[in-house]
Amino acid sequence: MENNLHNNYVFKAMDAYPYELEETLEALNYALSYNNKDAQALCLMGRVYAEQLKDYETAKQYFAEAIAQHMEMPKTYPFYIQTLLWNGDYEEADKLITFGLTVKGTDKALLQLLQGILFEKQGDFKAAIKAYKKANKTATNNCFIEYVNNEISRVKKKMDPRKKKKKKSNKKRKGK
Repeated sequence: MENNLHNNYVFKAMDAYPYELEETLEALNYALSYNNKDAQALCLMGRVYAEQLKDYETAKQYFAEAIAQHMEMPKTYPFYIQTLLWNGDYEEADKLITFGLTVKGTDKALLQLLQGILFEKQGDFKAAIKAYKKANKTATNNCFIEYVNNEISRVKKKMDPRKKKKKKSNKKRKGK
């Protein structure tokens, strides 16, 4: 009976998020009071802290605990990685992406997209485009593919100014 009640609170929290935050938190607190090791409740609590409260350090603790409790829960990885990217924890994000790609059931295309974002944030535009192209190859959703194509175009525009500056500086040197 207690386990069913616990599951009901997790479902209530999932149903309420993100539109009714007070109800979400109340249900999550009840769920975690019954079983503080529930990976789904911990993951959702991490999302609340990351997405709504922008408290990335607390969110990271919840996500880490969720993964420690249930490493094979594929939906935790993208949320945790996004939080690491928001917080600027690039090395940790890279390790988690690499591991997440080995976990059965994870959305490989989404993780590769996040890897592209990681590379882009680090200024490695060529690696970002390569990761985005991998994401496109594994994607099975037209909207996702179109989104990734837009990301590739955007990153290519970031690369063009560098090339133009180099060409201009080379012309100036030749002219002297």
